[in-house]
Amino acid sequence: MRLVLILFAALAAGVVAAAGNVAGAEQVDIPESDAMLHGILFRPEGAGPFPGVVALHGCESLINRSGKIAPLFADWGERLAAAGLAVVFPDSFGSRGLRTQCRVSQRKVRSEHERVADADAARRWLQSQPWTIKDRVSVLGWANGGSTSLWAVRPHAVPHDGPDFRSAVAFYPGCRRLSDLAWSARIPTLILIGRADDWTAPAPCEQMVAGARGRSALASLVIYPGAYHEFDRPDYPVRELTGLAYTADGSGRAHIGTNAAARLDALKRVPAWLAR
Repeated sequence: MRLVLILFAALAAGVVAAAGNVAGAEQVDIPESDAMLHGILFRPEGAGPFPGVVALHGCESLINRSGKIAPLFADWGERLAAAGLAVVFPDSFGSRGLRTQCRVSQRKVRSEHERVADADAARRWLQSQPWTIKDRVSVLGWANGGSTSLWAVRPHAVPHDGPDFRSAVAFYPGCRRLSDLAWSARIPTLILIGRADDWTAPAPCEQMVAGARGRSALASLVIYPGAYHEFDRPDYPVRELTGLAYTADGSGRAHIGTNAAARLDALKRVPAWLAR
């Protein structure tokens, strides 16, 4: 138990240090039931009020091995804040004393359960802030966090403790289970994925969105030719990862890396979607 508490404290301290490494970022604590989520907030200059975004990291940790917020999330946080959006990243794993889960098959923090609760807690926290427009809070996620976004916007998950999410964006989510469960959305939802993605394949997302037509809020799917997982990551040459718990072909191997054309489109498309 002492070791767990020490690890938890170290990870919490890492969130504080990571926030200090990025201009405009600050560490925040988000109440959730009888626990406390640590997070990082990117907030525009001025008094507001601002639209808000709950941003959900993937199966990797929010904080990288260097003790800094992962470059992908820092880049998006800074860009969205510059566009006038207040963005909070709840740390679903570090807050529970966990590190990256990409190579863990039996996960204690699930996208369809604990992480949906984290997203709702972060939404309530944002809506409680005097500088947030309470009915203009959206949800945005990457990979495992993207899947969480899709679980969070299903019709049966309507919140009863404040205004609903306004819209959703999911980068390269895993769609297979959601497609099998006849997914639909109650709010406008944008999905962005690469055609070459061999970690979370695009075909199940195509089937999921096609199956939701006529019984869903607007669901828009953009598939980028030649793009792999994490195509929006800045300045990261494509490389292969091994030993992953879940991949499209079950081999544990998948590619990640920047695709300049897909990244450029996403950098324009996502802020426009969130400003709807």
